Amino acid sequence: MGRLFVITLEGSVYSCNHCHTHLALLDDIISKSFHCRHGKAYLFDKVVNITVGEKEERMMMTGLHTVVDIFCVGCGSIVGWKYESAREKTQKYKEGKFILERFKVLGPDGSNYLVNHDAMVSGSDADNA
Repeated sequence: MGRLFVITLEGSVYSCNHCHTHLALLDDIISKSFHCRHGKAYLFDKVVNITVGEKEERMMMTGLHTVVDIFCVGCGSIVGWKYESAREKTQKYKEGKFILERFKVLGPDGSNYLVNHDAMVSGSDADNA
């Protein structure tokens, strides 16, 4: 295996909950109105220091999407997913964008998001994005 190349971001940074590798900037958030199985999720325009998994079709609250899971390059933890394509015309804005699951990342102030087990959602997607 080669040398690991990690980008260090400047500013208000979201980072991996496990290894603190930088993932995204606060300024790159498009929406905080998304949900995943474990609670809140944020839609980002840009994310760094990730690898991607295999493409798969996933039924979400807003319809069928082709997605790839995204993993932290520092520790290999799954941190969210990337929208490759959307079937519905109204969902095309998500294509090429990234979801970071809030409970899997540390906020810019170092805060952690606690999972609310009572509010688990079966599908993953936006409320009203």
